[in-house]
Amino acid sequence: VQLQESGGGSVQAGGSLRLSCAASGFQYGYTFSNYYMAWFRHTPGKEREGVAQIGTDGTASYTNSVKGRFTISRDNAKNTLYLQMDSLKPEDTALYYCAADRRPAGPWDFGYWGQGTQVSVSS
Repeated sequence: VQLQESGGGSVQAGGSLRLSCAASGFQYGYTFSNYYMAWFRHTPGKEREGVAQIGTDGTASYTNSVKGRFTISRDNAKNTLYLQMDSLKPEDTALYYCAADRRPAGPWDFGYWGQGTQVSVSS
């Protein structure tokens, strides 16, 4: 599975960004709709953090720090995952990664990763 993120950039605190992740190269017999999808982020000096994930049925979950501000969604017809980020804070600055797995081994255990897109939030 190949994942390509886009939509990162620089924004002031309180602003919004929408990240996209285009997926392709699925396992034989499966489509994008069969994959659990997630967004992670990483800041130098910190561990990678799971931000949001969405199941094959559209059920979403979020890490506490982004609840009420971020919204994960998927468009199965376009093979694309989204992350709408509102009310951004400087602490949201990170490299954001898209991840996929047909059967995650654990709550945040995904096997396929994109290259990442940088989000920078200034105060």
